[in-house]
Amino acid sequence: MNVITKTLEKASRTAALGGLMLFTLLVSGPAMAEVPGETQFIFNTFSFLVAGFLVMWMAAGFCMLEAGLVRTKNTTMQCLKNIGLFSIATVMWYLMGYNLMYMDVGSYMGTVAIWGQDDSLVESGKFMGDDGAAYSSASDFFFQLVFVATAASIVSGTVAERVKLWAFFAFVVVLTGVIYPIQGSWEWGAGWLDQMGFSDFAGSTLVHSVGGWAALTGAIIIGARKGKYGEDGSVRPMPGANLPLATLGTFILWLGWFGFNGGSQLALGTGADAVAISNIYINTNIAAAGGCIAAIVLTQIIYKKVDLTMALNGALAGLVSITAEPLTPQLHEALLIGMVGGILVVIFVPLLDKMKIDDVVGAISVHLVAGIWGTLAVPITNGDASFGVQAIGVVAIGAFVVITSAIVWTILKMTMGVRVSDEDEEAGLDQAECGMEAYPEFRGSQTI
Repeated sequence: MNVITKTLEKASRTAALGGLMLFTLLVSGPAMAEVPGETQFIFNTFSFLVAGFLVMWMAAGFCMLEAGLVRTKNTTMQCLKNIGLFSIATVMWYLMGYNLMYMDVGSYMGTVAIWGQDDSLVESGKFMGDDGAAYSSASDFFFQLVFVATAASIVSGTVAERVKLWAFFAFVVVLTGVIYPIQGSWEWGAGWLDQMGFSDFAGSTLVHSVGGWAALTGAIIIGARKGKYGEDGSVRPMPGANLPLATLGTFILWLGWFGFNGGSQLALGTGADAVAISNIYINTNIAAAGGCIAAIVLTQIIYKKVDLTMALNGALAGLVSITAEPLTPQLHEALLIGMVGGILVVIFVPLLDKMKIDDVVGAISVHLVAGIWGTLAVPITNGDASFGVQAIGVVAIGAFVVITSAIVWTILKMTMGVRVSDEDEEAGLDQAECGMEAYPEFRGSQTI
């Protein structure tokens, strides 16, 4: 009997406490909804850092994807290029890239200066700025840094198996230190495109198409791999050596993309931000799924077999397509946007081969073509965007990147040279450029 009495008393106290909490919530609901400035500062900074970690992990995804899609004799070279380009991008972003893109931007570029950490907001105890945004300056620097490295990774895959290591690194210096931040300032630095109303939420054009245009220019100037195209127009398949590795790379990129798009909300300090990021995540995920499914179905229809590499690139194309506007679409709209990206990849990969543009990993089709599509698709779900302005942004950034990239690649070609010798290409860049092999136990057994 005592047990029952105690249980009833405990239940009564719990009910009373719950009632008091509910009464307090109803009376002071609006006031409780306000998030203190320091709390917003913490959560915004946290979002930048975690999203930055995820995007940095995409460097591993690009590395594994490329290492799996090149031939055995070029694997070490791809790994070296990817860890090298991330390191170069880090230093160039610190020396000039960040300030050129974000600091005192006029219409066309910011300031050429070394980035300096600003803790004045924290030191003054004012955690919310006049514009309502607040986060650690270092967290913003890190988050923006990992984006520029992504653009450079795109170039790495396209020009694989024939580019000289130091020529590639020299191009990365200019791409990450000058080309990328200047065009980025036009939109994300509140430059002339932003003033026109151009919209690119997370970088279908500012990141992915930039890497795609630079890759396309490099592929044309460097030329195709030896023996890739016959005089009669035939295409010689040069399949990648490790498709499980390429698949792993794709899954890593898919995971990293949640940080890429979700972190671009640039805040996690309110309930509205949390809802927005959640919607971005599910739209990002379903667009990738749509791109993959579209590529699987279309390759079955066209080739009577399902092509794994097309499925992988279809998923990536879906991700690129939704990156320009991952917040406003409904799920079915995000699915369709991703599916169109997957279809475009299946069409453009063989089309580029017919044009004798040798893209080893299909990066031009994934990042450039799908990036253009995603940018032009923004007004479909975002009523604030204009098709005309979106097209102007695509053309302007494309022209700028192609012209500047062509100048850099041409100068490198005329000075240090951009292409290895035929003998080195035949032997493989692992030995020619690195002096070591990724799979030494297969020495002599691999002829491709």
